[in-house]
Amino acid sequence: MEEAIKKSKVLIEALPYIKKFFGKVIVIKYGGSSLHNLEVRKSVLQDIVFMRYAGMKPVIVHGGGPNISEKLKEADIETKFINGLRVTCEKSMQVVDSVLMEVNKELVDEINHLGGEAFGLSGKENNMIQAEKVPSSDDLGYVGTVSAIDTTILHRLLDTNIIPVICPVGKGKDNKLYNINADEAASNIAVALDAEKFVILTNVRGVLEKKDDPQSLFHSLTFETAQHLIDTEIIAGGMLPKTKACLRSLKGGVRKAHIVEADLPHALLLEIFTDKGIGTEIIKG
Repeated sequence: MEEAIKKSKVLIEALPYIKKFFGKVIVIKYGGSSLHNLEVRKSVLQDIVFMRYAGMKPVIVHGGGPNISEKLKEADIETKFINGLRVTCEKSMQVVDSVLMEVNKELVDEINHLGGEAFGLSGKENNMIQAEKVPSSDDLGYVGTVSAIDTTILHRLLDTNIIPVICPVGKGKDNKLYNINADEAASNIAVALDAEKFVILTNVRGVLEKKDDPQSLFHSLTFETAQHLIDTEIIAGGMLPKTKACLRSLKGGVRKAHIVEADLPHALLLEIFTDKGIGTEIIKG
């Protein structure tokens, strides 16, 4: 009986959030090592299917870094990073594109198996992610930045209750494919869709005041405070591009951004449907 009462309290706590976010677009960037942990992935995808049945409109943008590195190694192609960006020659780009499409199909199949309805897309299709070469003093090859997003196909899918699953490959005016950082692609898609929320699933609890100390988690940050933490290098390393992507989304009109640890069971539901949340939320101020 006590267990049943606890469950009813959880549902009651979730009710105002279900009401508030009904019909709203939630863009979720999902990547990193947790993407390849089948148990964690099932938990994440279950949350996303739940969100869809609760009336939200989730959109997934995924990465595939570890798989890409493995395939490049198998193909005897050197993996090199400059300022966190993977140097991508023409052969590397073919591998990146192929691996991301494989990951994309796996995610779509698993969502459908869990009772949702998903459709896989690449940013190179339907003029969705329009890209241009990243300006850099170093030659990064086919590494791109987003110049524009065409949301036509995304709106068609969302209007028919289908979950778009997107891999971050863009196409330039030169008709070449470009490797786009998944955080950047996802934040631009969130802005283009006028999303209610932008969520980055990662392998740490959120923004920490002290590196490797989960107890120093910032549960909530304003735009200005997050920018200050960047300027003072408290936010650095792998958290830097994630936080910048969140700020980019807020600046573009997204109402709230979140950085959440994917490895925690049902992390998305706990962050979105509970009063306290479990990660870091970033708000405009």
